[in-house]
Amino acid sequence: MIDLRSDTVTKPSPAMLDAMRHANVGDDVYGEDPTVIELQEKAANLFGKEAGLFCTSGTMTNQIAINCFTSPLEEVICDEGAHVYYYEGGGIAFNSAASVRTLPGIRGVFTAKQVRDNINKDDIHHPTTSLVVIENTANRGGGHCWELGQLETISKVCKENNLKLHLDGARIFNAIIAKGYSASEIGHYFDGISICLSKGLGTPIGSVLLGTKEFIHKAKRVRKVMGGGWRQAGYLAAAGIYALDFHVERLAEDHKRAKVLEDVLKPHPLVKEVLPIETNIVIFELVDHISEVEFISKMKEHGVLCASPGKKRVRFVTHLDFTDEMLEKTVEVLKKIK
Repeated sequence: MIDLRSDTVTKPSPAMLDAMRHANVGDDVYGEDPTVIELQEKAANLFGKEAGLFCTSGTMTNQIAINCFTSPLEEVICDEGAHVYYYEGGGIAFNSAASVRTLPGIRGVFTAKQVRDNINKDDIHHPTTSLVVIENTANRGGGHCWELGQLETISKVCKENNLKLHLDGARIFNAIIAKGYSASEIGHYFDGISICLSKGLGTPIGSVLLGTKEFIHKAKRVRKVMGGGWRQAGYLAAAGIYALDFHVERLAEDHKRAKVLEDVLKPHPLVKEVLPIETNIVIFELVDHISEVEFISKMKEHGVLCASPGKKRVRFVTHLDFTDEMLEKTVEVLKKIK
């Protein structure tokens, strides 16, 4: 099977496995795993942050950050399709007892004016606005990337209104490759940053939360409460270090393959519209006479797995285990399906 459901389906390469096997490890709950420490420092330095915290998933890093940046009776601003709101199981309410104000962005990207217009006044009838969350790239927006200027203006509004700004950077390296800005260029805009190592970068598990030393100290306590303490996690951290060293620049290959799929899908008789392709996510809307369930079933019959982000929509995600040969076969399958 060719698996295009997500870029999380990859398996560690032989070289990554070799790095994992030879990792120097300790007990991370005691802060004694040298490879975990190396990964945390490496990721923090990339984005110009003081410290990092290695966690099991991006959902965990996002939820920890929200818990650290808010208190009960406060409110989080994010896009209506943001991962922290749409795909994290109601975690904001469950973990932090916070409210959410969703904004109707364009493919996951909203404006500084929208943020300013949705900050609650100091009124006992309303929750206190305390945090803004940006997702880059925007998953449900088809891998849409934020421009540097957009991040700057929202950061300015947050600072002017004493709000914290968190980056859900599950696929931030895809945005960095696509837009040409650097991790350090965007890092200073945010109070907290979550980067995922298993989406696109090919590790078996893990995300890193970045911020100030004070923030990460508090985050480690919240991680403990969530049951997220590691032991000899250096074996996994070694995969993250390898990924940051060798799997970032190659994301451009995934983007190129996604563009090929876009070119095939645009004139396809079963496709009404394809969201513009910027990175490795391909989302398209189907014509009226076929459902997403039927289309996905047809693809599976021909050996290609894909997923649906919503009614009448199908998603392909290219990744490092999706080769040129697999791309050719996928194109052939798409041409067969009518």
